[in-house]
Amino acid sequence: MTGARVLHGPNPADEVVFADTAREGDVFEIGKIRVEVLETPGHTDDHLAFVFHDDDYPEGPVGVFTGDALFVGDVGRTDFYPERAREVAGLLYDSLQKICALGDQTIIYPAHGAGSVCGSEMADREFSTIGHERRNNPRLLIADRDEFIKAKVEEHHYQPPYFRLMERLNLEGANAAPRVMRPKHLGLEDLGESGADHLVDVREPLAYAAGHMQGAVCLPVGMIPAFAGWFISEGDTIALIASEEDELAQAMAHLVRIGLDNIVGGYVGVIPAAAQGKAMQSIAMIDTEEVARRLAEDSEDWTLLDVRALDERQQGSIDESEHVYVGELNTRWKELDRDRHYTLMCASGMRASVAAGWLASQGFKHLDVYLGSMGAWTNAQG
Repeated sequence: MTGARVLHGPNPADEVVFADTAREGDVFEIGKIRVEVLETPGHTDDHLAFVFHDDDYPEGPVGVFTGDALFVGDVGRTDFYPERAREVAGLLYDSLQKICALGDQTIIYPAHGAGSVCGSEMADREFSTIGHERRNNPRLLIADRDEFIKAKVEEHHYQPPYFRLMERLNLEGANAAPRVMRPKHLGLEDLGESGADHLVDVREPLAYAAGHMQGAVCLPVGMIPAFAGWFISEGDTIALIASEEDELAQAMAHLVRIGLDNIVGGYVGVIPAAAQGKAMQSIAMIDTEEVARRLAEDSEDWTLLDVRALDERQQGSIDESEHVYVGELNTRWKELDRDRHYTLMCASGMRASVAAGWLASQGFKHLDVYLGSMGAWTNAQG
């Protein structure tokens, strides 16, 4: 779309038909800025980092775009080559040493931030420095290569279905998706007539819980990168509901970036829909006292369903709860009983709201969300 040159590393999984190969030591000049290529395999075989030098600051590199090798508070996942698990973990260790050798003054700009599926411990900051990460990043604090490899091999990660789509698009290239660049604004009647496969409400969970359009799923705009790809498949049509124009635009941008660009349009303003007497649904939010009461009653038709990741649950859980990861509800909802009453919980209630919205869209009628979830439960226990 912009005409920019696209680069890839020297070891792709297959031919990259739309990009040029960049190799260690290649340099690109942009005014006073020199961009140097580093080969940093581990996360993927062809992973690259880009170091930039500024002529006005000659004492070492100014910054480095670390991609998926080094994040703020975490490092890249290495589970994409399970048959080579130890090898690729070792490659990442070596790549991180190469990046750290750039110097503590170097600013790092990673490809992802907090909430990404590419790492569970990322801090909610857009940049850091090598010096800060060397002193605070748990993975960089592991100095021994074998210990680092062991830690990486023991990690547990989920792989959303859209990863396969991303792999293909990264090799073949993607369409410009012009329909998304000029989004169609839908009226209230248009939503019902759109025929979209998914009606996606991107407002905050409390707003969704208070009242949402019938059949809409809950996918807050900030959670789209991590969870949309679990519930929406390639080619599915999408209609969005947002509270304001900026929220709608951001939601569309997030979806396009993960290849889910078949967006028929978006509607802004759900409250007016309620005022016009349209059918609305709601999902109750309950507190710790109510959860404790239900646990004490040991009701036969009620389940507390924990939708956190497995590693979170292993660090602490409510004994009587059951577990299904939120993303895996895309198919595992079929294992549940539509006539049963489910209370959804996670760490705070955010992912639980996504889970509740998805189950509601699949015909589950007896749902509520534990507000505060594990955080609130832990605080109540003292």
